[in-house]
Amino acid sequence: MKYVAMIYGNQAKWDSFPAEDWPAAIAAQEAFNKKYRETGELLGAYGLADAANAQLVRREAGAPAVTDGPYLETKEYIASFYLLDCVSQERAQRIAADMPFADVEPVELWPVLHESAADL
Repeated sequence: MKYVAMIYGNQAKWDSFPAEDWPAAIAAQEAFNKKYRETGELLGAYGLADAANAQLVRREAGAPAVTDGPYLETKEYIASFYLLDCVSQERAQRIAADMPFADVEPVELWPVLHESAADL
């Protein structure tokens, strides 16, 4: 079963993190990524740009109509997400709990209920 694990953040949170702590934080995250890529359970890890860079895209008269985003007015936004492929929900929960900073901030875990066929 596939799961999406999401980390939330905001610019104020990133700005408050001491600059000298960033190298260790990044190293811990890369070690996590490597560990679960090697087991085959981490299919992808993606960091997202600040919410100020998000856009909303709609179709109007058959063409893209782009406006600033994100749609929701919220202090927190999805900062990164991970696509996991696990044998059980419990295994996905263990991996999410193993993420760096999971003892400080929760990791949101969603089952992926549908995946479009890759050969279409």
